[in-house]
Amino acid sequence: MLTGIEEVDWASLGHAYGPADDVPELLRGLASADPAERETALDGMYGAVHHQGDVYDSTLACIPFLLELVADPGVQDRGCIVELLTSIGGIELDDDEELDELDPEDEEFIPAANYAMAAAAIAAGADVFLGLVSDPDPEVRLAAPCALASLHPEPARVLGLLRERLTVERDTEVRLALVAAVGRIALRHASLRAETVDWLGWLARAAQDPGLRLAALAQRARCAPPDIPDDIVPWVTGLLEEIRTSAQGPIAAGAERAATPTLIGQVRELLEEHAAGRPAPWTEELLRTLHAALDDRVDDRIALIVAQLRSPDWGQRSDAIWLCGGLIRIWRGRYEEVVRLVGAQLHDPEPRLREAATSLLERLFELGAPAADALVTRLTTGPVVGPGGGGGHGGGGQGGFVGRSGRDGALLALARAGDTRAVPLLARALEEREVRRELLYAMDGLGPSAAMLAPLLRRRLAEVELDERLYDRAAPLLYALAAVRGNQAVPEVLRVLRGAPSNRRDWVREAALRTLASFGPAAQEAVPEMRRLLAAESAAVATTAARALWAAEGDLGEVLPALERWLRPGASGADWCAAAQALGEIGPAAAVTAPALRPGLASRDLWVRVRSAAALWRVSGDAATALPVLLAAWEENRHARVDVAECLAEMGPAASEAQLVIFTELTRRRRHNAREGASGSHDIHLDEKLLTLCRAALARMERGAL
Repeated sequence: MLTGIEEVDWASLGHAYGPADDVPELLRGLASADPAERETALDGMYGAVHHQGDVYDSTLACIPFLLELVADPGVQDRGCIVELLTSIGGIELDDDEELDELDPEDEEFIPAANYAMAAAAIAAGADVFLGLVSDPDPEVRLAAPCALASLHPEPARVLGLLRERLTVERDTEVRLALVAAVGRIALRHASLRAETVDWLGWLARAAQDPGLRLAALAQRARCAPPDIPDDIVPWVTGLLEEIRTSAQGPIAAGAERAATPTLIGQVRELLEEHAAGRPAPWTEELLRTLHAALDDRVDDRIALIVAQLRSPDWGQRSDAIWLCGGLIRIWRGRYEEVVRLVGAQLHDPEPRLREAATSLLERLFELGAPAADALVTRLTTGPVVGPGGGGGHGGGGQGGFVGRSGRDGALLALARAGDTRAVPLLARALEEREVRRELLYAMDGLGPSAAMLAPLLRRRLAEVELDERLYDRAAPLLYALAAVRGNQAVPEVLRVLRGAPSNRRDWVREAALRTLASFGPAAQEAVPEMRRLLAAESAAVATTAARALWAAEGDLGEVLPALERWLRPGASGADWCAAAQALGEIGPAAAVTAPALRPGLASRDLWVRVRSAAALWRVSGDAATALPVLLAAWEENRHARVDVAECLAEMGPAASEAQLVIFTELTRRRRHNAREGASGSHDIHLDEKLLTLCRAALARMERGAL
């Protein structure tokens, strides 16, 4: 086994962490009789030799030995090695692949040719995968179909083999893998697509196993999205009900493995935990495939999720929540019923379902309002976790608080939804030793009722030590005090402002000044500090001091010169933007600064143009000059649209030529900031804010036209 491994000059080859002289040990580890050693070796292969999908010269040198291991029936866990080879050889580079833009002299440079050579090398030995479809090890049979569909150079031959194997295979998950591989071939090879789509359609109707019918239906939808039938929702929900009623009970746990401190081991344990207790955990991936094919058919996708959320099977409801997260993040729609049903899961006895529901609701902000009643009930009558970790159930009222982590998530969701019933619960949270920082940043949507939180926030701020960690501890409290207009906390804010340590001093000062600005005239005591910081070397600090001074005194004598000094040739984009925003907040009283703002309209920096145009409108009312700049930025960068829409809403009839732009945005189904495979915690909230601003702008324009 591994013949010739010593003949390779591994030390002259490299991987993610330097010379590849440790690779022979990893390859031998893959063939070890010790499960822990095999897993450690596999983790090393992914972590170094195939790090984040990269293909190094050492990766290429490993391919013959990996193929040899796969072909040896005496090697255990060969399915994992098949998956590794599939990953190494299955990377398809786009024309604009970033690797082509790297400097060949850069230490991290990987020639694009490496990926092509890897695919060719594995394709040359891909016949080894043909025999694996009937291997006695189900894990090998599970991995083989994807390898064949991705890597074998004769797709028609593979297609026939996969379809033939489906007639004798009895393992449910392997059968699903066979169908998925058939779909992959259809997507990769247009000449085989029509035939394969017809076969998948036949299988979706003719197969006895409802899981197999669902798999075929999902793959057919993936291969031919325009031909998805109109009755897809009742068809799929019927199949899910068949799967539920025909399931034989929870799947048996896999063979126990030795615990290993590896990333692969952790991922495996998470997947096993996710599937534990579920009769058909594989339906999640089938539905994910189907949802991806449905794409912008949002109403159908919502109907599917609603049906799942009403299922007696908690696993189907859990899948629906995770699918719902992806749907709401990318697409606009009517989600009231979905959110209400997600809220209902907060009372389910299955902790994984409650956790999934809470996690989704945290990210919905105002869209979470239909679940508010369920959140309140959960917060006041849910299971209690005592100091020793023991479980129990509260009877309601004062004694019925949920466990700490579950409470914080539910409370965050309730506060972000803007429900004032969160206020007394936040007060209780503020009495505890540690407070989740997101709760402090969620207080800005609770209105006047949140004023009762000011004394508690003030006390906590007074207790913060003026050490190197001051910013991390004080910034959330300062934000919350500004949100609740805690004017009585001026002495505590001043203490932080004056005591800021050298570490991130400007950040501390800016945060404290921003809070003082929100207090307006009530911050008179801090005026000397504000004046002193007008001359700060940091534009962020100086401009925030100017805003605070204007709010406290209403005197522009010192404020305007302090702001205009940052509107000069050579100023950085961030400095210019800070000054422009401050002037925009002052408004018409700063009209004399309009000439200083105008050069920013021609900046190469988009954000300088946006901030300058918005400020120019706010100080001078010159819509004719500002509007073209704002509309150009709207088209150039979608992430500028919230700021632009806010300004358009203020302009009203003066921005009437933007009517079509706004109407077009309101008719789009896809969220303006949607990104495949990536998301931010505030993405949904920002898009909903954009829609609200667009509606307000359109309404003002229409009223102005009457």
